[in-house]
Amino acid sequence: MQYTSESFQKALKEHGLTSSMSRRGNCLDNTVTERFFRSLKSERVNYRRYQTRREAMGDIIDYIEPFYNQERRHYKLGNISPVEYEMRLLKSA
Repeated sequence: MQYTSESFQKALKEHGLTSSMSRRGNCLDNTVTERFFRSLKSERVNYRRYQTRREAMGDIIDYIEPFYNQERRHYKLGNISPVEYEMRLLKSA
């Protein structure tokens, strides 16, 4: 509950930031983000050893753009990729 702590919330306010978690301890508030990071860790990062921060960033970008956004099927999108979902959405508009 570090992100709902009084000290963390105070630091956010001091920097003019708004917390993305709307209710104390409600794990469903950030479901999409949590799911993304779970996928990133379980499908990529946990199986690699990076020598530098730059190497890690490059590998994560490589995971997100060519794979996660363009190829990986997402259950919530009807088992199609985000790119395919957007293309279908544009065609139907």
